[in-house]
Amino acid sequence: MFGFKRRRRERLRRQPLPDMWLKILQRNVGHYRALSEAERAELCGHIQVFMHEKCFEGCGGLTLTDEIRVTIAALGCLLLLGRESDYYRKLRSILVYPHRYLVETTQRLPGGLVVESDDIRLGESWQQGIVVLSWEDVQRDTANITDGRNVALHEFAHQLDSETGATEGAPLLPEGSMYAEWGRVFQAEYTRLIDDLEHRRPTLLSPYGAKSPAEFFAVVTETFFEQPRELRDRHAHLYDQMRLYYQQDPAARLERLTFD
Repeated sequence: MFGFKRRRRERLRRQPLPDMWLKILQRNVGHYRALSEAERAELCGHIQVFMHEKCFEGCGGLTLTDEIRVTIAALGCLLLLGRESDYYRKLRSILVYPHRYLVETTQRLPGGLVVESDDIRLGESWQQGIVVLSWEDVQRDTANITDGRNVALHEFAHQLDSETGATEGAPLLPEGSMYAEWGRVFQAEYTRLIDDLEHRRPTLLSPYGAKSPAEFFAVVTETFFEQPRELRDRHAHLYDQMRLYYQQDPAARLERLTFD
């Protein structure tokens, strides 16, 4: 069973992407343009597997196109470059809305009070193997790859985080010996973000990262790929932990691109 899956994936990775898909990557995915030729080839192979194994579903009247599927698949696969991966083992479906969408929420307050409201969302990740995205926001984020905001990277980071069985800001690390340093650095940086916000100091990381350790990891992932040099310069230990986990050095990648 596992041998069959491995051989099927190897066969898919060897297949070249259709020319139309390559044009979509060049047009839509700024991160793709920053990759080396070897990284682009690896990403294209991952996209083939991702497109074969994951189900895309249009919601809210959205008609799915290759542009939507390829763009989202590329962003998801960007997080997989350079390391062993099971292609988001728990992820089954990607639900795509045309715009931000409403979700009915129920909050139970002390004293038995129940408050129901509508929450406007641009994306979410479920432990049941589903990622939900607003296509409008995905497009906006891919148009600017240096603002530190990318909803697709954020939600796919949550899927990586959940592979341990719990979404708590500690994904499956390459080696068990890495967890102690990971925990030390992330706890210190998470506390630092909360303290900066409480004292109204400017932060590189989005304030949303202070919501929980899981959101902190997802926010740091966005910043790692979108503002890597700033993250490296202002949060060096945090950058190093992300570099070791993702097995990528996007700051060095951007510097090579600058001098080429």
